Amino acid sequence: MKIYTKTGDSGTTSLFGGQRVDKDHLRLEAFGNVDELNASLGVARSVMETAAADYSEIDQVLSAAQNQLFDLGAELATPEAGVERTTLLNTTAIEALELAIDKWDTELPPLKEFILPGGTHAAASLHAARCVCRRCERSLVTLMRDVVLRPELGVYLNRLGDLLFVLARAANHLEGHAEVPWQKGSG
Repeated sequence: MKIYTKTGDSGTTSLFGGQRVDKDHLRLEAFGNVDELNASLGVARSVMETAAADYSEIDQVLSAAQNQLFDLGAELATPEAGVERTTLLNTTAIEALELAIDKWDTELPPLKEFILPGGTHAAASLHAARCVCRRCERSLVTLMRDVVLRPELGVYLNRLGDLLFVLARAANHLEGHAEVPWQKGSG
């Protein structure tokens, strides 16, 4: 299989099923953001691989999320008529995110103030992935104004963003790095 097909040289691409759309179509924007999020999770996982702390449990959660994001992307790349064939992401995936949030959140000191994104390299990469996740969520909301999509997709991204915040805190905690509180009005 060739990597280049030359079919997109004129600014269009194919959706699942063959329908051609402009490369700046809202549907492409949405699943392009999902692809970027997936790559961001890959970066976070590679950072954790080189850290001194044991990130194996977090890595398992992120590995599952990367696969689920491919499922979500497949559904976004499928026009309405073919959605039934690509409905791969289900409520079980959302429940797994919620369980992971609850597990990691109970191991952390309670938040009493807003914190700045950052800390360890792993935590900073998870915060960056969280921001990409929120962009995915926003582009999905925009797309949902024009096309019918299952609400579970938005719920999944919302929970994943929450999980990435908790995991960023967990990364700082695992490496003994204090979180930096927001200093309101310090500018």
